[in-house]
Amino acid sequence: MKVFKFGGASVKDAESIKNVGEILLKHEQDHVLVVVSAIGKTTNKLEECLNYLLSKDKLNYYHTLDSVHDFHIDIVAALFQDKHGKVFRFINEVFEQLKNKFNLPLAENHSFEYDQLVSLGEVMSSYIIHEYVCELGIKSQWLDARRLIRTDHHYQEANVNWDKSEGLITAKLESSVNNTNTFITQGFIGHTDEGFSTTLGREGSDYTAAIFAFCTNATEVTIWKDVPGMLNADPKYFKNTQLLTKISYREAIELAYFGASVIHPKTIKPLQNKGIPLYVKSFIDPEAIGTTIYTESEHDHIIPSFIVKKNQLLITISSADFSFINEDALARIFDIFYTLRLKINLMQNSALNFSVLVDGDKVNMQSLLINLSPTFLCKYNEGVELVTIRHYNQTTINQMVSNREILLEQRSRQTARFVIR
Repeated sequence: MKVFKFGGASVKDAESIKNVGEILLKHEQDHVLVVVSAIGKTTNKLEECLNYLLSKDKLNYYHTLDSVHDFHIDIVAALFQDKHGKVFRFINEVFEQLKNKFNLPLAENHSFEYDQLVSLGEVMSSYIIHEYVCELGIKSQWLDARRLIRTDHHYQEANVNWDKSEGLITAKLESSVNNTNTFITQGFIGHTDEGFSTTLGREGSDYTAAIFAFCTNATEVTIWKDVPGMLNADPKYFKNTQLLTKISYREAIELAYFGASVIHPKTIKPLQNKGIPLYVKSFIDPEAIGTTIYTESEHDHIIPSFIVKKNQLLITISSADFSFINEDALARIFDIFYTLRLKINLMQNSALNFSVLVDGDKVNMQSLLINLSPTFLCKYNEGVELVTIRHYNQTTINQMVSNREILLEQRSRQTARFVIR
């Protein structure tokens, strides 16, 4: 079994979906399990819908739903001739369900509501692509990840029950593999033991591909992107980027953890555990070499890689009574961050201060200050940047931080990180 993952950019419109079909036609003799993201920016739009739903803004809720509905219907109309076919009915039923949701009572847990609503983006995209490749003559079966990937109840960032998921996935594929070569399912989503939808974290479709690969003992995983593979820097910000043609699992997970956007950080571990190679390839140029991630390779490119995270918030926390920031204080601070679902991109402590860096658009500063008070005092700098240089030297450091104010700096043997403004 091969596992393919197509992200939102690779299925952003009808022409992109046709391109996915062309790629799958080249592999129709293989057993392929295809994981797809929501189409284009659908997840963002559904998040807007959720905010309107929670604030009981009926006008904007329905208006935004209508725009998402029309966007999907236009794509379906460009792919299918039968305007009364089951794909149209499927999409209309999803949006009818979403419209009716406005008049239903909402759960107190807003993360629960997030997962029930936002997960439908992947449900729709996977069904559209499944039906389209069937029209191309590919024997495809649509799989519902809400029945196959079992998770806990940690909504918006659910943890996978690996044993249960492996059993469900294996049983489903064993009953179907003799009748079809291609399976199409959703990234990003799973389910609880009661059957409620869960999500695996924003941009979690890569992780879903790794879950299915692990549970099926896949021979390989390919993530199809709009870039040639893993590059040593984001081409949106850097000129003359270099392709990393072969890197180890270890190097890939370091780059992903530091913020390289090509791969979700959780993706590597399941693949490394079973020795499954990961390929990152361009859906624009499918025959190009791409990147191979496999084993603890001596072939790692020891060239500098650059990762820049913008719109960061540098928070410095100290004890209100001038006490040390010891293990007890850190435990309380981490508990607050965990409760508020704040992910820390960098941290550093001294005797009296604990500094952390978080994504500026992911933190409600007022809520954080309330939770820290009165035990802790808090100062913060908005709009700073985090620059990470993997395999750095002094030249690359000068290149990145020259004429910038350095607020915080960390270095290890392989990695240098700077908070700058």
